[in-house]
Amino acid sequence: MTNRVKPLARILAEGSDAQHGLKRSLGPWSLTAMGIGAIIGTGIFVLTGVASATRAGPAITISFVVAGIVSALAALCYAEVASKIPIAGSAYSYAYATFGELLAWIIGWDLILEYGLGAATVSIGWSGYFTNLLQTVHINLPQSLVHSPFDPTPGILNVPAAVIILIITGLLVKGTRESGTVNAVIVAVKICVVIFFIVIGVGHIDPANYHLPAGPATGAGGYFPFGWAGVFGGAAFIFFAYIGFDAVSTTAEEAKNPSRDLPFGIIASLLICTVLYILVVIVLDGMVPFNQLNVASPVAYAVIHAGMGWAAFIISLGAIAGLTTVLLVMMFGQSRIIFSMGRDKLIPDWFTAVHPRFRTPAFSTIFFGILIAIAAAFTNINFVGSLTNMGTLAAFVLVSLALPVLRKRHPELRGGFEVPFGPYVVPYCSALAALFLIFYLKEGSISAWGIPLPWLGFVIWLAVGMILYLGYGRRHSTVGMDPAASTP
Repeated sequence: MTNRVKPLARILAEGSDAQHGLKRSLGPWSLTAMGIGAIIGTGIFVLTGVASATRAGPAITISFVVAGIVSALAALCYAEVASKIPIAGSAYSYAYATFGELLAWIIGWDLILEYGLGAATVSIGWSGYFTNLLQTVHINLPQSLVHSPFDPTPGILNVPAAVIILIITGLLVKGTRESGTVNAVIVAVKICVVIFFIVIGVGHIDPANYHLPAGPATGAGGYFPFGWAGVFGGAAFIFFAYIGFDAVSTTAEEAKNPSRDLPFGIIASLLICTVLYILVVIVLDGMVPFNQLNVASPVAYAVIHAGMGWAAFIISLGAIAGLTTVLLVMMFGQSRIIFSMGRDKLIPDWFTAVHPRFRTPAFSTIFFGILIAIAAAFTNINFVGSLTNMGTLAAFVLVSLALPVLRKRHPELRGGFEVPFGPYVVPYCSALAALFLIFYLKEGSISAWGIPLPWLGFVIWLAVGMILYLGYGRRHSTVGMDPAASTP
C-alpha cells in the first residue's frame, strides 16, 4: 500500500480559492485573542487544584513551566509550518504535504479526538461552575440534570454542558467575524478576572504552605512532596491548560496575512498565558495547603478559604467566561479540520458544504456539535480529559517531525517565521518532550489490563480510524486519483 503525498501546489491553491474558500477576516490581535481564549480555561480554573493535591504539591509551579516549555517547542514548529502552508486543517494539512496520506489521516483523526473530546471536557467543567454560580443566588438544579451516569455523584445527563455546546455551535454557524468579536470581549473579561485573583490573593499567601510537613495526604512534605515523578505527572495532567494555541493554525485560510499573523498569534498567546499561569499557581498554593485543593473550583475555593466569599462570585463569572471561549475555539478548530478532510474526500462531501450566506462549514459544524453535546451530557470528565491530552501530545509529535521533512522536500518555501538553530534541533526536542509527557500520563491514571486508560483509549480510537480510512477514505481520496501525487 503506497502512501500518497498531496502536491503542495494544490494545498496552497485551495487556500487561495476566493470563490469556494473561507473568508479572510482575522488579523494578528484577533488571532492572539483566539489563542488566549482557547488556552485559559479548564486547565487553570478546574484541573490545577487536582494536580496540586494528587500529583505535584507546591511544585505544580514547576509542572506548569515544564508543560509550557513542551508547548513552546511545539509552538515554534507550528508557527513555521503554518506560515509556509497557510491552509485550514492545521497539522493534518502539514502531514499531507510531508509524510503522506496515511499519516495525514491518522493526525486528522487524532485532532478530531482532541478538539471534540476537549470541548466535551470543557463543557462539563463549564457546567460545574455554572451550577455553583446558580447556587450562590439560591437556585439549585436537580442533581440528575447536572451529572452524567458515570460521575462520582451520578445523575441522568448533564443538561447545562449539552446546552452550552449547542449555543456555541449556533454562534460558529453564524460566522467567523461574529464569533471572533464575542471571543475578544470575553477574553478581556477573563484576563481581568485572572489578574484580579492574583492581586487580591498575593496578600493572603502563607509561606508555610509551600513546605508542609510529611503526612498521609502530603507525601514526603516540603516543596516536592511527591518527587520529580509527581512534577512530571502533574505536567502531563495539566497539559490540558496549554491546549489551544495550535487551534490558531486552523484559521490559516481566514487570516488576513497568514505568513505574518499566524506566528504572531501562536507565540504571543502562549507567552501571555504561561506568565499568567505561573503567577496563579504561586498564589493558589500559597493561599491554601495543597492537600486541600482537590476540588472542582480551586480558584474560587482559595478566596473563600481566605474569607473573601464576595470575590468567589466574581471569579466564578470569569471562569464561566473563560471556559466559554475555550469551547468557541476548540469547536472552531474541529470544524476546520473536518472541512479539510472532506475537501480531500477522505470523508464524505457533505462536510465541505459552505453556507451560501455565512460562508462557514455549516453542516459539519452542526453535525459534530450535536455529537459533542451528546458526549458532554453523558461523559465522565476525568477520562475524556486524559484522552484529550493524549491526542494533543501525539499531534505535537507528528507536527514537530513534519517540519524537517517540509524543509527538505520544499526548500523554495519562504514563510514569515523560521525556528532557530536549524531544521532539526527544535523539532526533535519538541517531539521527544511530547513523548516524555505521554509516558508520564500514566501517573495518577486508572489502568485496564495493566495499560493506562489514556493510552488504551487512544489506541482504540486509532484502530476505528484506520477501519474508516481503509473502508472509505482511501478509495475516494482526490490525491489517490491525481497523477501528480507522489510517494514519499
